[in-house]
Amino acid sequence: MITGNIKSQIDQIWNAFWSGGISNPLEVIEQITYLLFLRRLDDLHTLEENKSARLKRPMERRVFPEGNDPKGRPYDDLRWSRFKHFAPGDMYAVIGEHVFPFLRNELARNHGGDDSTYAHHMKDARFTIPTPALLAKVVDLLDAVPMEDRDTKGDVYEYMLGKIASAGQNGQFRTPRHIIRLMVELTAPQPGDVICDPACGTAGFLVAAGEHLRERHPNILHDTRLREHFHHRMFHGFDFDNTMLRIGSMNMLLHGVENPDIRYRDSLAQDHAGEEEKYTLVLANPPFAGSLDYENTAKDLLQIVKTKKTELLFLALFLRLLKPGGRAAVIVPDGVLFGSSTAHKELRRMVVEDQKLDAVVKLPGGVFRPYAGVSTAILLFTKTDSGGTDSVWFYDVEADGWSLDDKRTALLPEDKLGPVPRAALSRDEHAKNNLPDVLARWAERSAGERERPRTAQSFCVPKADIAAQGYDLSLNRYKEVVHEAVEHRAPKEILADLAKLEEDIQRGMKELEGMLG
Repeated sequence: MITGNIKSQIDQIWNAFWSGGISNPLEVIEQITYLLFLRRLDDLHTLEENKSARLKRPMERRVFPEGNDPKGRPYDDLRWSRFKHFAPGDMYAVIGEHVFPFLRNELARNHGGDDSTYAHHMKDARFTIPTPALLAKVVDLLDAVPMEDRDTKGDVYEYMLGKIASAGQNGQFRTPRHIIRLMVELTAPQPGDVICDPACGTAGFLVAAGEHLRERHPNILHDTRLREHFHHRMFHGFDFDNTMLRIGSMNMLLHGVENPDIRYRDSLAQDHAGEEEKYTLVLANPPFAGSLDYENTAKDLLQIVKTKKTELLFLALFLRLLKPGGRAAVIVPDGVLFGSSTAHKELRRMVVEDQKLDAVVKLPGGVFRPYAGVSTAILLFTKTDSGGTDSVWFYDVEADGWSLDDKRTALLPEDKLGPVPRAALSRDEHAKNNLPDVLARWAERSAGERERPRTAQSFCVPKADIAAQGYDLSLNRYKEVVHEAVEHRAPKEILADLAKLEEDIQRGMKELEGMLG
């Protein structure tokens, strides 16, 4: 958790860009990403220098080569620890004319291994900070932010990414962090998993899965084989936006993952040779942009479900990517749950009958505000290719800890927010944050949850009932409303009251006549 002081430092950096003429939040994040990467490269080089001095032998791996670059500038001048002391004009020239060509060319060419993912995404790096004064100010401000600790690095970057969400239209790249954490907790990633997000954006799901593994399986980084798997083979993310790939890669790096597989791929429009049945866990909130042309859609997906609807094609993709036994937690728009087209019904039938549908978690309508008001749900399923759905667990999330209007303000103290709060919640507080209860009841879905009535916030529905409803998966199809008991009086009592009322009226009329007469 970052302190108010660090948040203030980040806000200062953000405001410096804004007042310096860069107001596009994605461009701000991109330029900060490059500068953080340069600082990270210098840290790595310093570690190698220290190791060399300690062991009294030559450096095994230099990030910055010896000698001069192609334009005659000493490579040492390209290091953060050197150029941060330069005068603004000289710093600006060094970064624009020497550092960025180094990022785009020599680094990508000469450095594979641990840094290959990041070097690859720096190939198209563009330096767009407009003035030496702004660059000098931003470098000074970034240099003052403590980045030695992995948790702090990650939290600093997450805080900056949160600013994308508050910037309107670009917020589509951000799934709320507490919803990501809920989905990760529901699927409980294991040390041997191979995890994929086919629409990774800023890599929020992959980051959260990595943090979960560090917390719940601390020995993962002490075992040589598991550590190698964690850093090089566990995390896979696809996106077709190069800016997002750079940001996502940096997010993983700052959260301590050395070489994730974050790469360019239009998930729906390419074939998936080599990707079929490769992953054991899919976590995703893919963009649902409407329809695609058949010509641009992967033929293997159309074999699963013949449709132009992206939300259905992504579901088909998840089934294609998962190994048998693999599991998924994915966000879908409500239309997937009850859509009446042949493709909608057939895909739901496949998930229920051919695979194992575990749960439908309905989210509140305001979860993605202020930039989207669409109603959504989390689908949790396991790929079996042989059925296995017995009953499906439904949960109606009514509150996620934040107001459901465009402001999305916290309704509880920070230690009582999210699916795993640091403090226990009272009954009244549960009404403001249902997420811990989702996890508690999820653990009981094969036991006590089977006994809950359909008037409860969560309940189970047998597969036969779902099939009888045409595989409709909307919670309201099965939820029963509690009707308050109304006490009805006997007809004789009501008639007696009416007769008495009539007598009172007649008596009142006679008294009125007497007064007038």
